[in-house]
Amino acid sequence: MKLQEIALLLQNETGAKIRVSEPMCNHTSFHIGGPADVLVVPDNTEDVRNTLRISREHRIPLTVLGNGSNVLVRDKGIRGIVLKMGNALKHWEQHDDRFTFESGVSLAQCCRIIGEAGYTGMEFAVGIPGSLGGAVYMNAGAYDGEMKNTVASVLTMTRSGDLKTLTSEELQFGYRHSALQEADDIVLQVTMDLSKGDKSEILAKMDDFSQRRISKQPLELPSAGSTFKRPEGHFAGALIEQAGLKGFRIGGAEVSVKHAGFIVNADHATAADVLQLIEHIQNCIQTKFHVYMKPEVLVLGEE
Repeated sequence: MKLQEIALLLQNETGAKIRVSEPMCNHTSFHIGGPADVLVVPDNTEDVRNTLRISREHRIPLTVLGNGSNVLVRDKGIRGIVLKMGNALKHWEQHDDRFTFESGVSLAQCCRIIGEAGYTGMEFAVGIPGSLGGAVYMNAGAYDGEMKNTVASVLTMTRSGDLKTLTSEELQFGYRHSALQEADDIVLQVTMDLSKGDKSEILAKMDDFSQRRISKQPLELPSAGSTFKRPEGHFAGALIEQAGLKGFRIGGAEVSVKHAGFIVNADHATAADVLQLIEHIQNCIQTKFHVYMKPEVLVLGEE
């Protein structure tokens, strides 16, 4: 099918926002990425189900994106449909100590809502960019906290359009990992069990973590967050700094001079620049310290 035909079909059968040949640099925190053939931003669960059905019936490839904060989209872009959940499904509700959020709510907003309600457990995540669904998918963490400590269950939709609830145990959380990474399911809702706390202390802790992040991380430049997972027994940023790579640049991609654990888009970087820089860092660290650096950033799109 031609792109315009796919877009028209989606427009007629969903209430979603549809864009054709949409530059993915506008939808990633790296500000990098070629065009998605068709970008779909759903308004509700039925939009998600109908998009999946159209993808399935017409054999159109489908890529699911959260808020684009932990991904690198290649320069040729993404073929088929990109279903962008981040900032799309944003409803939430509270019942006693249990909070349920739709997956498109930003993690920062989720943390603030919980903190303002006087509940503790999510302070660690207040400065982590991205959507709640993406945070669960990656088991995002910071300051000795992880999503696995608060998530009670997740409502997902299979590629065939069926709803499925996964418990915390079934999600098999690990370091920057969940069972969702091996499944094709799409996160629709996240339910968290939290404890009542002192509101002023909770908000003060959130402000402290936010200030620490601002002071230590290169938030003034586009990036995808920490580039590498923490190697066992080491810290990624420390190894990269010890290897003398702070400020090292390939094209417009640079190892941050503020925090070596981040690759930043310093000057109109391409995805190719970033990938070459990742490979260079891996080779240097392997040679100097015999440590393999595994990327944390998800790479999407056509090679």
